[in-house]
Amino acid sequence: MEPMKKVLLIMGSTRAGRKCPQITSWVKSLAKQVCPDFSYEIVDLATWQLPMDDEPGIPALGNYTQAHTLAWSEKIKAAAAVAFITPQFNWGYPAVLKNAIDHLYSEWREKPTIIVTYGGHGGTRCARQLRRVAASLRMNVVLTAPALELPDLVIREGAALNPAQDFRASIPKIERAFTELANQINDRESMLSTIKRKLKALLASIS
Repeated sequence: MEPMKKVLLIMGSTRAGRKCPQITSWVKSLAKQVCPDFSYEIVDLATWQLPMDDEPGIPALGNYTQAHTLAWSEKIKAAAAVAFITPQFNWGYPAVLKNAIDHLYSEWREKPTIIVTYGGHGGTRCARQLRRVAASLRMNVVLTAPALELPDLVIREGAALNPAQDFRASIPKIERAFTELANQINDRESMLSTIKRKLKALLASIS
């Protein structure tokens, strides 16, 4: 039996007191329900030491020299897809997420991708910025981009967050986004299988 295709849920915040782990865990639980044929791994950028600008060459060349960059490259390459779960900071997405993206280049190409944002306004501007970057890297971003609105009491008064209750209205969009992602993964695997089959037939005919 082949191992299950893995989807990485990359948390975009490392800020103290962040809600990202709780929100990402909740999104993961929904993903497992709607798309059970994949495995899901949460990636906490707080545990990945990726110093800014410590590689001598540009990522597009792929000549990495740092052990952490090589490990990050392997992590992303091994994934069938990624989901960015990120807050909106001052109308953009966090620097730690941009840095993690910028450490690599070709590893992101054609990677099926979901963007889930959250914040007082849902994070739609953050999602637009991140989508533009992903498009330039030729990532395959699904059309649906859930934007989760944090209640004002959670933001300003430190009230407890209850994702299942507070984001109830966004559940259909999250489910739709992961369904779109599953379709992308399956279509990509089908295409690769077809290419391999044709290549094998071509090599057989030559020999």
